[in-house]
Amino acid sequence: MESLMKYIGRLNRLAILYRSMELEAEGINGIQHSYILRVCAQPGITQDELAQALPVHKSNVARQLALLEEGGYVTRVPKEGDKRALKVFPTDKMLSVYPKVRRVLDEWDACLVEDFTRQQREALAGMLVQMLDRAARRVAEARRLML
Repeated sequence: MESLMKYIGRLNRLAILYRSMELEAEGINGIQHSYILRVCAQPGITQDELAQALPVHKSNVARQLALLEEGGYVTRVPKEGDKRALKVFPTDKMLSVYPKVRRVLDEWDACLVEDFTRQQREALAGMLVQMLDRAARRVAEARRLML
């Protein structure tokens, strides 16, 4: 059997490509969907909280938010009491594109499992959650060892 990460990586790259094609007219790239979902769900989230929630490096968050800000999708304001921390808020433009982003994600998910039975979809989802939990624990453990 080939490496699971090979297949997961390919799926991820194809998903990014699909999202990029579907959201190109909106000026959104295939990676920014997760920022849009999180900022719409948690207006006022800080950049650091966003980095932890996604999970991505803080520099990637700053770069993607700068692009979204340039495009008129977010505003960033200094946090009260800590001017170095920036809170992120969706603009009306982001809120208006949110349903399309959600639809593109839902269509992709449906496409991937369209021939699966309900039991297969549930089993796959359960296994992926287990893998995600193990991966998160491994990363947390590695971080502790680095300190």
